[in-house]
Amino acid sequence: MKPIAIGADDAAWEFRSIITNHLDSLNITWVDFSSDKQPDNRYYPDIADAVAMAIKEDKFARGILICGTGIGMSIVANKVPGIRAAQCHDTFSAERARKSNNAQIITLGARVIGPELAKKIIDAWLNSEFEGGGSSVKVERIDYYQNQHLAN
Repeated sequence: MKPIAIGADDAAWEFRSIITNHLDSLNITWVDFSSDKQPDNRYYPDIADAVAMAIKEDKFARGILICGTGIGMSIVANKVPGIRAAQCHDTFSAERARKSNNAQIITLGARVIGPELAKKIIDAWLNSEFEGGGSSVKVERIDYYQNQHLAN
């Protein structure tokens, strides 16, 4: 598996450590795009865009973005054509984000969920793969509408 891209803003630096320690315990390699790792101390939109672009460029297969709520990171990552980011605060949503929507990025809210739940959410997401089947047509339809809007 390619390394995981991870990014956190100032609201989530401590939470990020919990996630990266968990990834380490699973022997998963990760690369940190977080704002405290950047020379210009970027804002969450910059971090989300950098992670999403790195995934679009196939440098990483998946990404984990963390801010206070997970909302802002999700909004920004989904602006990158071809990227599907899902804000998840439970294991079922994390699993379905991969299986049904082929989400390459998961976003989490450091102020919304606790550390143990976050680990379970990450596990559910990492252990799920896109099922294809009937979901393929729906994901293709997402891409269709994205392309329609980009053309206008």
